[in-house]
This record gives sequence, structure tokens and C-alpha cells, in this order.
Amino acid sequence: MNEAKSYIKDRRIIVLIVVAALLIVLDLIYGIHFGIEFVGGTQIPVTLEHSVNVTTMSGLITALDQRLSTFGLQQVTIEGVGDSQIYVVIPKSTTAQVNQTINLIEAQGRFDGIVNGREAVNGSDILRDSIGIVPPIVVNTSVEWQVDFFIQQSAEEPFAKAVFGQANQPLYMFLDRPTSAIILIDQAVLNSQPVGANRALTSMRQTLAFGNQSIQVITVSDTNSSVTATEKFFSSSTQTSRYKTIYASDSINQSLVSYLRSLNYTVKLESKQNMTPTYINESFNNSVIDSWPLVGLISSPTLSPALTQGNVSNSYEINGYAPLSLPQSQRLTFAQNESKTIASVLSGGSLPVAVIPGTPTTIPPTLGSQFLKISAFAALIAVMALSIFIVIRYRKIFLIAPILLTTLMELFIIVSIIGLVGTIDLSAVAGMIAVIGTGVDAQIIITDEIIGSKSELSGKTLLNNAFYIVWADAALLVIAMMPLFLSTSLVDVIGFSEATIFGAVLSVFVTRPAYGAIISKRYSK
Repeated sequence: MNEAKSYIKDRRIIVLIVVAALLIVLDLIYGIHFGIEFVGGTQIPVTLEHSVNVTTMSGLITALDQRLSTFGLQQVTIEGVGDSQIYVVIPKSTTAQVNQTINLIEAQGRFDGIVNGREAVNGSDILRDSIGIVPPIVVNTSVEWQVDFFIQQSAEEPFAKAVFGQANQPLYMFLDRPTSAIILIDQAVLNSQPVGANRALTSMRQTLAFGNQSIQVITVSDTNSSVTATEKFFSSSTQTSRYKTIYASDSINQSLVSYLRSLNYTVKLESKQNMTPTYINESFNNSVIDSWPLVGLISSPTLSPALTQGNVSNSYEINGYAPLSLPQSQRLTFAQNESKTIASVLSGGSLPVAVIPGTPTTIPPTLGSQFLKISAFAALIAVMALSIFIVIRYRKIFLIAPILLTTLMELFIIVSIIGLVGTIDLSAVAGMIAVIGTGVDAQIIITDEIIGSKSELSGKTLLNNAFYIVWADAALLVIAMMPLFLSTSLVDVIGFSEATIFGAVLSVFVTRPAYGAIISKRYSK
């Protein structure tokens, strides 16, 4: 009994027990996060428009992480690969989550507030932490969404000047407004606009006016003369403008489309629905376009007279309505997702470089569960092999308990820490198994000093001699793993280095001292 108390009272053993107990509590509260290899999920490769330096890559990862976390996607991992690619990993993902994530990634995040063809506010003016989502407002059959934000103090005066004298005029708020673009709309589609062709065309051109960055709206009918005139217009444009993107009605003359592409234009065919904006009031002659996803217009709030008299303000809102074409039961969900999407993109800010999402790779949960069982079995075999090796070497049955205790504790601590602060993937499991193997060195060094040494030195001195070697080995292992840990081009082995480094550090601070205490109390001279 007294011998058992001496073990429990030892400070080194107490440290091990306290650390293990604390991690058990944290595991129960927060849970351990496993990668897609074990729980299933999706990996989305994202290619950058061009290579970037480390600073730009870090900013890009931060912006995407802010977007996805603001939207509410949990346990999303974003990792840079080299200087031109990123991996976005979503555990336990559904098809809807994958599609939403791709949409968030694709958004460039450039925000512009334009009034009468002049910029009043842009994304760099927004205070990121001030962006708030207002719960949807339901009035009869309409469902309104709203996002509030504040702008920086330095942007208040320029805004006041831009809107001065523009009372009751719309402030067009764009998210990722196209640049170097032209809209080519079929006259038949224009005629079918709810406000009439002439009013629709006028409203479109007013909405898209922005100095030398205005987006042209050109109409074309299916007559030979109209097609010929349109071809002549584009062929006479400068060489630089031939690389503009043309958003065209999918009903326009196909020979015209072929001709435009032969001039190196990028032609994107759009449906009648996409070519038709939503108007604030279809009964007025000066009908204002409220939203138009084709060009990134998300809202057109009317400027109150108080804002247009030179008074400064720093609080603004973006709002809109769920489409009436949706069933009533789906409008609330649409409004919630719309506000979350816009808030997340604004929170992440503009991306420093354009990105192109690739084809997602999905691992089903059943296959992931099988991977987890195999990995757990491999770790157990490693622990048993270590224990058997030590027992055969020293032929002392008492060694089984402390070896299993400290090795399993070390494995548990590594799993908990990595699973709590990061994600456990296959490479991390490989690192854990490697740590179990490298633990043989420390176990043998300590046991040799205490049991195998013929020196008459005290147990404390022998243990200190052993730990001098253990510390040196751990330091060398950490140094060897640091290049992998800091690598941005070898993402698949970062988990391996993390597990190895954590294992080495924890072994010298927590588990190895406890093992040494048990062995020295039992066998020291």
C-alpha cells in the first residue's frame, strides 16, 4: 500500500494524470476532429490564376477561411500547396455544402457601391468586424434579407461627397461586378421585360454606368441587317477590347456567336431568366433595377434625403427579397442563405488573386470508417510489439504495465491535442505510429540506465544521465521535422511532422518522466 502511495504522490506521475484528465474533459466537450480519410468528406483543389509569394498565399488562405467560417461551414481546412494551389477540405460534406463552398470560393469578393455612375464606397472601406446578418423579415408573402455594416471613418466624407444632391436615387451595390464586359441581349428577350423594352434598356444602362468601366448593353435581333451591324461593331473594335467577356442571350443567332468567338471574345450564353433583372417598381417610368445576379448587383437601396445633404454617416445596409417564383416554404431558407453568403464574402474581403475551383474528390463515410479501424489496429499492433520487445529484452514482467501505460498515454495525448486544435488525417496517424516506434529508443535508454547499469551511482543520477540522451534525441527529431512542418508544398506530410513533433515534445515533458519515475522507484539501487 505504501509503495502504491509513493507512485501516486510522485510529481512526474501526477503531471501525467492531470494532463490526461484535462484532455479527456476537453475531448468530451469539443470532440476530436478527424479528416476526410476517416469520416468521409470532400477535398476541393483550387488553382490560382498565377503563382504568388508566401505573403499573398497567407492572405488568400485567411480570406477564404474567414468566408467559409462566417457562412457557418464547420471544420473546414484550407491549406496552401506550393505557390499556385490550395486544398479546401470539408469533412462530412453534403452535395449542397460542396456546391455552396465552391460558390463562396469562386466569388472574387470585390464590393462596389455606385451612385449615378460614380463610386461612393468599396470593399476596402468596410469594417470587417461590423458586418451583421439581420434575421429575415416576413411580410405577407414577401421575405426580405438584410446585411448591415459600418465603413471606416476615412471613407465617410468621400461617401458624403459622392451622394451629395442624389436624394431618392439608387445606390447600386455590386459584388464582383464584371470588368471588361459587354451584354448582348436579344431584342425578343428585351421586349419581354416586365417594364417594357425601352424602359428596361434605359434602366440597364443607368445601372451599369461607371465612368470608363461602364458595361455596354447592345441589342440585336435575328434579322440579317441587325446581325451584320453587330458583327461590324465588334470587328471594328480595338484589339484590346476583343478579349472582353460577352454575356449574350442564349437565343441570339448562333452564327453571330461563332463569329464573335473567332474574334477571340469570350462568349457566355445566358438564359432569359439570367438576362432579366428584378425591378423595384415596375409601374414607374423610371423603373430602377433592384438586383441582377448576371452582373453582381445585389441591392439598390434608395438614398434618403438626409444622406444627400453633405452629412456623413458610417452605417449602411444591403437588402433584397426572396424571389416570388419560389414556393413560400423555400423563401425563408433562400433569404437566410443569401444574407449569410453576402456577409461571408464581405467578411473575407476581396481575394488578392483570381481562383479556379477544380473537380471535388469525395470519400464516402463508410470507407472512411474502415480507414479509421485499420489505423487504430495498426497503432495497437505497434504498441504491443514495443511492449513485447522490451519484456523479452529485460525479462521482467513488471515492465509490461509501465510500458503500456506510458505508451498508450502518450498516444492518447497526441491524438487529443491534434484532434482538438487541428484535424487527424492519415499522415498524422503515420506520425503517431512512428512516434511509438521512436519511443523504443527512450524506453531502452531509461531502462538500461536503471536496470542494466553496473554503476554504483544513485537512481536519480542514472535517470538524469538517461534523460540527457533522451532530450538530445528529441531535440534532433524536432529539428529534422521542422522543414516538413513549415512546408507549403508538401501538405500531405505536414500531419506526419505535427504528430512526430508533438510526440517528441510530450515524451520528454510528460510521459518519459512518468515512466522513469516508475522504473527508478522499482529498480534503482
